[in-house]
Parts: sequence; structure tokens; C-alpha cells
Amino acid sequence: MTTTPDIKPLDECVRDSVEAYLRDLGGETPHSMHEMVVKLVEKPLLEVVMAHCAGNQSRAAEWLGINRNTLRRKLGDHKLL
Repeated sequence: MTTTPDIKPLDECVRDSVEAYLRDLGGETPHSMHEMVVKLVEKPLLEVVMAHCAGNQSRAAEWLGINRNTLRRKLGDHKLL
């Protein structure tokens, strides 16, 4: 993957966000971080992919590497249907 100098790679953005989240907790113990991050990342991922696929769920599922039924369930979970 190539990047331009002013755009950080996705993994670096996630790392920075998780670090900031933990800092903002001020020493409090976090919980359910995996679930929280997956939910926060999954919805915009689905929104962007669906937009780029012009709403074509079969194509979006292919791009995402998931089954179309799984995509429909996730779209419903995020109230994107």
C-alpha cells in the first residue's frame, strides 16, 4: 500500500485513537474495547463501501470479503437498510 506524506495509514490512525481513548480515561479501567472499536469502525466502513458500490449489496459483500447475508445482517444492525 502506498501513502502520501500527509495521509496516515489506517492502522496508525486506529493506534493513535486507542492511545488517546486510554489517555482520556485518566487511569480508569477500560472494558469491552474490542466490541466498541469494531462497532465504531464497522458502520462507516459499510457506509463508504455501499456508497462506492451504488447500493449493490452483492458487489459490496464481495469487496468486504463477506457473505451477502452477513452484509444484510450488518446493515440492519447499523440501521443502514
